[in-house]
Amino acid sequence: MASAKKLPSGNWRVNLFIGYDENKKRKFKSFTAPTKKEAEYMAAEYSMFKKQKAAPENITVEEALNRYISSKKNVLSPSTIHGYETIQRSRLKALQPLRIGELTQEKIQSSLNTEALEVSRKTLANSYGLLTAALKLVYPELHFTLTYPAKKRVFRELPSADEVMHAVYNSNVEIPVLFALWLGMRLSEIKGLQYGDISDGYITVQRAMLKVGKEYVLRDNTKTYNSTRRLKLPQRIIDLIGDGEPDEFIVKETGAAIYKRLDRILERSGVEKMRFHDLRHLNASIMLQLGIPDKYAMERGGWSTNQTLKNVYQHTFSSERQIVDDKIDKYFENIQHEIQHGE
Repeated sequence: MASAKKLPSGNWRVNLFIGYDENKKRKFKSFTAPTKKEAEYMAAEYSMFKKQKAAPENITVEEALNRYISSKKNVLSPSTIHGYETIQRSRLKALQPLRIGELTQEKIQSSLNTEALEVSRKTLANSYGLLTAALKLVYPELHFTLTYPAKKRVFRELPSADEVMHAVYNSNVEIPVLFALWLGMRLSEIKGLQYGDISDGYITVQRAMLKVGKEYVLRDNTKTYNSTRRLKLPQRIIDLIGDGEPDEFIVKETGAAIYKRLDRILERSGVEKMRFHDLRHLNASIMLQLGIPDKYAMERGGWSTNQTLKNVYQHTFSSERQIVDDKIDKYFENIQHEIQHGE
């Protein structure tokens, strides 16, 4: 087996000899990974499957999924692996018993069409994306192109920020709600916050607490590169959270407890029911309403798009960013003032 060589980028690459082409020229397949061990493992695994290529019927789709997921367990996060395992348990049922040699474009598309009646386009993309990756690993010569249902725009009527803030004021769910509504944070990010993340009136969002199966797993990074960010803490949140030890979590309740509390409080207040994640969407709509430039809206919310902050992450703690923070804070502080003074 060829050994990996380090590239100028810092990654490692193995060029595996796989035979000759029709002109008798040597053919190689390249495997690149962040570590030498991983690159060589990928090449070794491909070489093993290469020997079985002449009889692909010996490998079922289920086995291909098993091998792919197993090969990623020490590379990807526990939550990602859990997602793969969930897909394998609940999706691709018509295909998993089939041997790879039996797969055709028609069979795969037919399976996708059937599942499209039950699940969202996003779920389909995740499921068949996993299938594509697994098949590419064990039998790269198999090519197929899938057609997904057209994207649908879903419009949901959300309560106003004013209604939500009045409903949760001085409640046992106000802290996580304000982190999501005022600062645009995801619940996993909120649950990952520690008192040591606070400095000079700012809080650094740099980890996430995720539920994997029945257990919570602390991930020392956020969902995406752009999700790691620093946010100005409003005085109301500072007053509510108080002080704690550096490694103490600010929000200790489980996600399920937070969901239930929010549901009860909104229902009791006569406010339209919403998902906790909708608070983040409401934050985005408020920034749009206030005319916040995309550059700052994306930075505050940690969003990534093809156009904005995808390739280069910028910390914009400039005078312009200060104006943006102050403008958003003023909007929410006006609501807070009305609540406190019964207006």
